[in-house]
Parts: sequence; C-alpha cells; structure tokens
Amino acid sequence: MNGTGKYALVTGASSGIGRQISVVLAQQGYNIIAVSNQPEQLYDLKEKLEQCCSIKVHTLNIDLAKENSADQIFDFCENNKLEVEVLINNAGILVFGEVMKVEYSQLKTIVNLHMTTPAFLCRLFGAIMILRKKGFILNVSSISAVMPYPGISLYGPTKAFLRYYTRALRTEMKSYGVHVTCLIPGATATALYNANNINMPLLMRLGIVKKPETVALKAVKALSGNRAECIPGLLNKLIILLLPCIPHFVISLIHKHTDFVKKN
Repeated sequence: MNGTGKYALVTGASSGIGRQISVVLAQQGYNIIAVSNQPEQLYDLKEKLEQCCSIKVHTLNIDLAKENSADQIFDFCENNKLEVEVLINNAGILVFGEVMKVEYSQLKTIVNLHMTTPAFLCRLFGAIMILRKKGFILNVSSISAVMPYPGISLYGPTKAFLRYYTRALRTEMKSYGVHVTCLIPGATATALYNANNINMPLLMRLGIVKKPETVALKAVKALSGNRAECIPGLLNKLIILLLPCIPHFVISLIHKHTDFVKKN
C-alpha cells in the first residue's frame, strides 16, 4: 500500500481503533477522510495528522446509524472529488442487555451501524474500486462474532454478519484486484469499555486487553498483505477456536444464575 496523494476513508475515526488506523494510514502517506459523530475529536485528529504527517484530512460529522448515511458519505466524496482507495468500516457500538429490555432506538442503531451502513459503503465504493482494478476494504468485526450469548444478543450476531459478509465479499472482489480483509479484535482499550469497572492496566499487562495502536498496526499490515482475516493476539486466536465449543446448557446456566442475582 502506497498512499502518496491518495485517500483512505475511516468510519469511527475519532477514537479507538479507527483513530489509530487513521494515524497508521496517514504515516503511509494517505490523505484521510475521517467520519464520525464526534466533531471535536475529529477536529483534534485533523490538526494532529496534518501537522505531523503533512497530509490532508477531511472530516465528516455524521450519524452512521442513520439509514441513508452511506449515501451521504459517498456523495460527500464525489462532490469533493475525493478518490477513495482504502475503505475502513470501523464504527461500532457495544450494547449490553437482553433484547426485550434494550431501547428500540438502540436496536435500530446497532443494526444499522454494524450491518446496513458498512454493507452499503462496500457496495458504493467497491463498485468504483472494481473499475480502477484496485482498492482495499477492511471491515472490523469482533471475537464476539462467535459468541451468540445472552446479554450481547445484538452485538455478537451483528458482528458475525460483518465477518461472513466480508469473507464472501473478498471472494467476489478477488478477480478485480480489490483486497478485502476482516479485522477480528478481542478486548481493546477503547471507549467501548468502562475503565472504572475493570483494572485496565492489569489486563493490558496480562495481554488480555490490547492497545488500539497494536491492533491498528496489525490490521493495516493484514490489509496490505491481502489476508482474509486478522485476529490480533494468540489468546484471541484461542478464544475464536474454543468459545464455540462451550455447550449451550452451560451458557443457559450462567445466564440463569446472573438473572437470579439481578432479581435478588
């Protein structure tokens, strides 16, 4: 990947893995189209990257959970003549709780954010990449894609969609010279987790929680190397293999116990 003078579009670029991927791509010479619904963080990213990397950063403050957000992003790039060579679908939200207790608006948000918007962005920008016979697409899933567990009934399955959608898309795009990779990170020190409830420094020292900088570097390297999937860390690779082997009755017992605790 040689980004000199070219553009990379990153959703969820204002924080976490998306921000660090933006940094890595900027260091490789890519101009950045940073998309998020956090304007202050986007402006801070723009200032830092333009100063340290001598590249151009366009920011787009938009709610990616809206059903027409993919069209708005595509129109923004077309109207400003920004030719996107790299598409990073990273934006996400973690929703805990049983489906029937989650607010209806939150349900729509997570489904659109993890499924609808990434699928349409791949369709819109992928069609142009096919014409150019070159392009890079990275979709960010999660190790929870193999965890259809109560409490993350929305998060895990929507991330599973991203994983399998990306694998199928990779096969379809291969003959056109477009690289498609799925990033499957485990626990990462981002705003998804409430650091007040866990000992984040200890978990990072133990390798249970990864730094977003580490995950970003591995993700871009995997995309550049045209790898199908990137699972950062040996522990996460083991989790991907072992979690599906847990019998469902064990999951039911755990849920029953935690539900009992909540009621008493």
